[in-house]
Amino acid sequence: MGLKADLENEVKKIYSSTWQRRNGQIVPEDTNLRSGNDAVDLEATILYADLDESTKLVDNYKDEFAAENYKTFLQCATKIIRSEGGHIRSFDGDRVMGIYIGNSKNTSAVRSGLKINYAVKKIIQPRMNAQYNTKYIMKHVTGIDSTKVMVAKAGIRNSNDLVWIGKAANHAAKLSALSADYPTWISDKVYDNMHDSVKYADEKNMWGQREWAAQKNRRIYRSTYWWSID
Repeated sequence: MGLKADLENEVKKIYSSTWQRRNGQIVPEDTNLRSGNDAVDLEATILYADLDESTKLVDNYKDEFAAENYKTFLQCATKIIRSEGGHIRSFDGDRVMGIYIGNSKNTSAVRSGLKINYAVKKIIQPRMNAQYNTKYIMKHVTGIDSTKVMVAKAGIRNSNDLVWIGKAANHAAKLSALSADYPTWISDKVYDNMHDSVKYADEKNMWGQREWAAQKNRRIYRSTYWWSID
């Protein structure tokens, strides 16, 4: 069978097969899903933490320095996400995706975002400045949204990954591409369902409301605050 016939058969199979869907109680692993039209539906809060202006970093600095910044950012973000009960399911170059489920998923995700901001400003940048005489200032953006998502497996045998279909996955990624002047961006769904402990600091609201023109003026919130790490 030639490549064209093989691709035609695979595409036909995907479009014509009936989906087998079930509600999930845990964040699925690759091994929890079959390669066909098999999916898990999950109420989830999704976080994307993205290193800002990484193209400028690799274009203007030595590759080893760029690699160290990728590694320190992703290492801190990953450990923070896991410490808050989040699950790591995807890395994309300079970006990491965390998934949270359960009754406190929005609060945990937001606290993760605030802690990532602390790590960048209070742990990574000071250590970088102590090690190097550099003008580089690390910036990042964390985007968070919450909806029901459909999780399926995509790719081919021995070369596949989970795909996350739903507004939360798409919008969290897009929020992480907004201005790094505000390191944490969250959706209205997250803001309306998170605990006051991550909403107020000394009785002052940590979040500024905006309308997201690119998404039909959806209500979103941004913050420059951080959450200290012990």
